[in-house]
Amino acid sequence: MFIRFVVIEIDSNSQQRQGLFRAVQTLEESGALNAEDAEHLNAIFGWFDEHLREPERLAISSRHHGRAQALSWFKDTATDHIAKMRQLAKVLVRYGVPVEMIKAKRLGYILYEDEFQVAAFPFNDTPT
Repeated sequence: MFIRFVVIEIDSNSQQRQGLFRAVQTLEESGALNAEDAEHLNAIFGWFDEHLREPERLAISSRHHGRAQALSWFKDTATDHIAKMRQLAKVLVRYGVPVEMIKAKRLGYILYEDEFQVAAFPFNDTPT
């Protein structure tokens, strides 16, 4: 089973709902964050910098400037990572950004995989 956290906003690259990393970035850029929440988010992102690799490939095209359309999912065994995502979700919800956790077994065309995550170009029937 794979897990993804999303918001309502549509990502310009994937044309699917945004994940929380992008949603937090948008919130930070809005200037609405108080200092305590900004510090908390920085700590969480620092944790992810240390404990999660950035996928090497997110574009289905092999061209150098291919559009990043793959969606990132956590493996259900990545419990620490999922717990950190829940912390990000709490902050977003506190600022009025609804968050949904979705689960799937069949993701799509796998473009990247490591111990904790999978990046996949979704099938038509993949929940996004």
